[in-house]
Amino acid sequence: MAAQAQAGADLDRSRLSGPALRAFLRIADLWGLSVDQQMILLGVTARSTFFKWKKSGSALPKDTLERISYCLGIYRALQVLLPDEAAADAWVKRPNAAYPFGGASALDRMLSGQVADLYVVRQYLDAETGGA
Repeated sequence: MAAQAQAGADLDRSRLSGPALRAFLRIADLWGLSVDQQMILLGVTARSTFFKWKKSGSALPKDTLERISYCLGIYRALQVLLPDEAAADAWVKRPNAAYPFGGASALDRMLSGQVADLYVVRQYLDAETGGA
């Protein structure tokens, strides 16, 4: 039974990986992120792995899919909060005096490399949107 559940989870990861990565790369482009910044957000340390993922669309690790999910949620929340697309896309790089940022930008917080920091930014934005 456990083997069947694992096989199902692997199938889901394979099915979701391509669309998830494409969405992330589109957001990264809109946010003006460098390759190094994209790699940090995805939690990948080897450039060869990053470019292999981009080229082949292979199944991403569960941790990477979680990171992408947070980035998608952050992007979506910004689109709700700031209907001007340019303002929404620029928000991540602006200094922010709000508690979780302490004068740094949301991107600075997200680039710590910890998935928990992606969660904190997402949680902050979800609170600002009322969970919309």
